[in-house]
Amino acid sequence: QAQLVESGGGLVQVGGSLRLYCTASDNIRSINAMRWYRQTPGKQRELVAELSSGGSTNYGPSVKGRFTMSRDGVKNTVYLQMNSLQPDDTAVYYCNAEVVTTSLQQYWGQGTQVTVSS
Repeated sequence: QAQLVESGGGLVQVGGSLRLYCTASDNIRSINAMRWYRQTPGKQRELVAELSSGGSTNYGPSVKGRFTMSRDGVKNTVYLQMNSLQPDDTAVYYCNAEVVTTSLQQYWGQGTQVTVSS
């Protein structure tokens, strides 16, 4: 079964760091881009970071300079390094894979909770 598995969330104090992991199953191929989104209750899902197959990255304005997205192609894993965390970063973080074959497909992880306490 094609799936994305996330891990690494948790509770951290203001100013702290966390690293999120997202591993794609081997049967997810032709990935055009990987993205991290986050969502809080009552709000729309927000794009946090994206990494294209060519290696270019893009970040949401609220996390630019604090978060870094990277990948390990051998492990089929992407990472989100989050530094200088603030209470507004508290959310459920979701990993997304965009696959382009004969059509566009989206895969989503189950979500991982990040809580930043003040």
